[in-house]
Amino acid sequence: MFAVLKTGGKQYKVQAGDVLRVELIAAEAGDKVQFNEILMVGGDKLVVGAPFVEGAAVQAEVIDSIKADKVITYHKRRRKHSSQRTRGHRQKLTLLRVTDIVASGADASVKEAVGTAVARRAAHETK
Repeated sequence: MFAVLKTGGKQYKVQAGDVLRVELIAAEAGDKVQFNEILMVGGDKLVVGAPFVEGAAVQAEVIDSIKADKVITYHKRRRKHSSQRTRGHRQKLTLLRVTDIVASGADASVKEAVGTAVARRAAHETK
């Protein structure tokens, strides 16, 4: 059985046991998280959501929070003026291991996976 889930503005095709590198989510190592934005579930029969499959979920365990490889950009702007700029960036990622794919009847017993930007916005709105 496989599922296509959406997190961090990207889509991932996963099976039980897969290890994923996704955008940083608000969870610590060892936490169990659940993704509820499931676009498609495949197996015996294919179920495509409109836009999401109702009652489906992917459960995963957080392995670690890591950083991606450094991306360096270099801009040389104008001739004869020595105008240049070097910038670097390392994206923060969360390493996950998919434990289970629930096709229907997913309960809310596991903490829902929420990106850090969404978590910060929700905390700010409650103040």
